[in-house]
Amino acid sequence: MLRHHAGVHRQNAAVPRRSPAGAGRPGARAVSLLPTFRPRVQVLSPEFIDRIIDEAYEVNATLGLQFENPQALSILAEHGQRVDRVKERAWLSRDFVEKAIASAPRSFKLWNVTGDASIEVGGDNVTYDPGSAAIKVLETDRKTRASTSADCVRLSRLVHQLKHIHANSTSLVPADVPIEAGDYYRLYMAVQTCDKPIITGIFREESFPATLEILKVVRGSEKALAEKPLAILDACPSSPLRWSVLTSHSIIEAARHGIPSEIISVPLTGATGPVTLSGTLVVHTAENLAGIALAQAVRPGTPVMYGGAPCLMDMRGGQTPFGSIETYLIDCAYAQIGKRFGFPIHSYMGLSDSKLVDAQAGYETGLGVVLAALAGVNIVSGVGILDFITCQSLEKLVIDNEICGMAYRFIEGIQHRHEKMALDLLPEAIEKGHFLGHPTTIKLFREEGTLPGKAVDRSSAIPGGGGRSDYERAQDIVKELLAKERFQLPEDKVRELDRLVLKEAAEFGLEKLPVFPD
Repeated sequence: MLRHHAGVHRQNAAVPRRSPAGAGRPGARAVSLLPTFRPRVQVLSPEFIDRIIDEAYEVNATLGLQFENPQALSILAEHGQRVDRVKERAWLSRDFVEKAIASAPRSFKLWNVTGDASIEVGGDNVTYDPGSAAIKVLETDRKTRASTSADCVRLSRLVHQLKHIHANSTSLVPADVPIEAGDYYRLYMAVQTCDKPIITGIFREESFPATLEILKVVRGSEKALAEKPLAILDACPSSPLRWSVLTSHSIIEAARHGIPSEIISVPLTGATGPVTLSGTLVVHTAENLAGIALAQAVRPGTPVMYGGAPCLMDMRGGQTPFGSIETYLIDCAYAQIGKRFGFPIHSYMGLSDSKLVDAQAGYETGLGVVLAALAGVNIVSGVGILDFITCQSLEKLVIDNEICGMAYRFIEGIQHRHEKMALDLLPEAIEKGHFLGHPTTIKLFREEGTLPGKAVDRSSAIPGGGGRSDYERAQDIVKELLAKERFQLPEDKVRELDRLVLKEAAEFGLEKLPVFPD
């Protein structure tokens, strides 16, 4: 059963209480407990946000955006926007975009596979999911290889067991499946091996019907799917200011069928976006507003997330360091901008550019995971990821799960649990010399402090030094969790999915479905 983001919702309400010391004294008044302050990070002033938003509106209205999909151009033209079909360009008026913003939901529920629990996507709720579409895995011997369908299954089963990662994703592309079927085949495996909601996407226009059918089989009908969506589809514009045929198709079809989309705008500073962080934010804002406007033009009220993976370009070698501090600065900034509009926010954070699960992987991931929580990002994609979003590691995923738990605890803040926070407790402690065994200690130590799993080393030092690394401990945890009882869909749904996917993939030479690993 999914939890409603325990890290966010465990906070106690501020309930007035009467002080024991003041009770019965003439004129004594009960003092209300103070509300819990949620820690936050903000990197832009309100005035700066206004300037970025105004310029993004101006970009869309005066320069326009390229829409390579004729259907997208027709939809925009039907809504009074100027289009040039020869140049494949559309100019979006501020009034049109503002009306779209007004119709977009501020939050929505995303349901698990079995449909009996949901997460609220919006506000300051935070959900972590594995970084998606990696093409290789890091083996336990620290060598990489192309990912297979067996890896997809193992990773999804592991996500099902990790308590601080509340959503799944189609996080690996299987090399043993025809590439034309790879996108929906990932989803086929994910829904059978993990009960958590899914972040996914399509690689080809032709894959949308199969993707939709898989979701319908799981939920039971298209009506039930619209009532309880279980997946978010990525829509990735090509910076600067270009919406491809595929990306437009995805967001149009998702809107028509009531499936939430998240926009993944990826301007790179100095490459596909201006070299300044503020200039890149303008491009990112313009692309997001255009995608949201298109989705709302198709179906007002359809859920769309304001998101992306903008990144610093390291000009020394042309790399895109998604774990760089400047990238995280851009991410936190656009989270502020998206929240100004009231949109649910997505971001790629909590990943590392390191090639191994090492110190660099730790500090880049830890910084991103915590900053995302402090910025109130609603869907945070990236845990488990290495090497510029190309590699997944099961061991890193286990370690990252603990980091996510720490981030959840941090945004809970410090609670004012009693009127007298220490005064009433001190007499007994002074007499005994400690608080161990005090009723409040026994009652609250699990709530005030986190008790991480075995991936975190809090054991006493070994005489003479030594010990096991976090990577070695994570290897043991992976084996332990994968040996636990597994999530399984009902057999009738599995058979229906098998028939559907084999029929679709047979066109590309797939004669039989790969066997799931034991």
